Amino acid sequence: METNPKNSLFSSYPQKPELFDEVFAADGSTKAIYEKLLCLYGEHSIQDYVSLNSKAKSSFFNQGITFQVYEKEKTQEKIFPFDLFPRIIDPDEWDIIESGAIQRSRALNLFLQDIYHDKKIIKDKMVPLELLSSSVNYLHQMMDVNPPGGIYNHISGTDIIKHSDGNYYVLEDNIRCPSGVSYVICNRTALKRALFGVFNHYNAYTVTDYAENLLQILESVKPHGVDNPNCVVITPGMFNSAYYEHSYLAKAMGVELVEGRDLFVENNFVYMKTINGPEKVDVIYRRIDDAFLDPLEFRQDSTLGVPGLFSAYQKGNVCLANAPGTGVADDKAVYTYMPDIIKYYLDEDPILNNVHTYHCSRPDELKYVLENVDKLVVKPVDEAGGYGISIGNKLSKAEIKQVQEQIKKEPRKYVAQPILSLSVHPTYIDEKESFEQRHIDLRTFTLLGKDSEFVLRGGLTRVALQEGNLIVNSSQGGGSKDTWVLKKDE
Repeated sequence: METNPKNSLFSSYPQKPELFDEVFAADGSTKAIYEKLLCLYGEHSIQDYVSLNSKAKSSFFNQGITFQVYEKEKTQEKIFPFDLFPRIIDPDEWDIIESGAIQRSRALNLFLQDIYHDKKIIKDKMVPLELLSSSVNYLHQMMDVNPPGGIYNHISGTDIIKHSDGNYYVLEDNIRCPSGVSYVICNRTALKRALFGVFNHYNAYTVTDYAENLLQILESVKPHGVDNPNCVVITPGMFNSAYYEHSYLAKAMGVELVEGRDLFVENNFVYMKTINGPEKVDVIYRRIDDAFLDPLEFRQDSTLGVPGLFSAYQKGNVCLANAPGTGVADDKAVYTYMPDIIKYYLDEDPILNNVHTYHCSRPDELKYVLENVDKLVVKPVDEAGGYGISIGNKLSKAEIKQVQEQIKKEPRKYVAQPILSLSVHPTYIDEKESFEQRHIDLRTFTLLGKDSEFVLRGGLTRVALQEGNLIVNSSQGGGSKDTWVLKKDE
């Protein structure tokens, strides 16, 4: 293990040469894209940084930038951990990331259109029927439903890692209710307040244009015959883990934030209750899971949704973003078919490669996974937030046996991937008041509308704050960094 003597902030930075560090080369030298930033940060002492970091945390607390962590007995509200040392992505690398994210979003939209209509990909034996029929997120109610504008996955979150070989890989796709974009914008604001001068030296894209692009996308998929659509954001309520994001996006778009009790359906049209009487709603950006959307169609005990909402949607009188039933396409078992799906619908090779993935419903792959749990990351196909993941080399013999038994009971429910060496980035650790290497990933946000698309040029860099941990989700103790995507020199 080596230390980097460049400046006072990084003088005790421990560097493991076997890890791919995005800032420092193996010999300890600074990579070119970070040289200017290291000089600017080097003007501050560690005491200065401690003070700036404390102010940033206070700012997050005062603004209510928090998230809920669900535990067995209770939920706990936490400030979203944020590191003031940003990640930088050069223009050429970003071109690959952006084009790859758009390619996947387009292919997934065509896949959803197909599986809820003609099922050509099934008939051509490219994807097995049982993969869909066994997915809890495949909704038979969506059969032959045509969403306004022909779009299912209006908002997609693509989780991307940089491996030790220096290449980017997609870890998974998120198209049910991908969250985290509000933290991207808040991270940028917090960093500008704390260290505004550093932005004068880098020509990075803004991230504050997301809300206006989201609103344009939502308005583009308005129901037929509507000229000036009325858009709202529907939330499960203030106890949801992403409530801050729901309220932030509604405010940033200038639309109402509503709960199910604020809406009602009459004659298959959706209305919002206001002090001036009912107001028709045309587009709903939903942050409620399928099962809770409409108690007349899905879970009868749901108090979060709106009775009759799905019927209004089926008749084309309201647009739901994302469309119900999109969760089948971010099933981690479907992910294993993504290269084939891209080739089938777009006749293109994937721009971003998948991480090699074993699906335990296949007998040969099940056998391999059971024999090599200690060398693999095992994931349930329908969980989010990092829940249910087992990292083989961190497990005891008893825990490995327990994972094997879980897989045997429900092979369809699990996939496995090699334990990859995610890239690392210098990250400030509060308890030690110093910088250390921590593993990171990147969640990009892609918007699809009627004849329009947009990728936020930034994304959420998530950090596994525990040393050696590979799980970056905030619900598992992860944090985040501001992400600078640089513009090309003109």
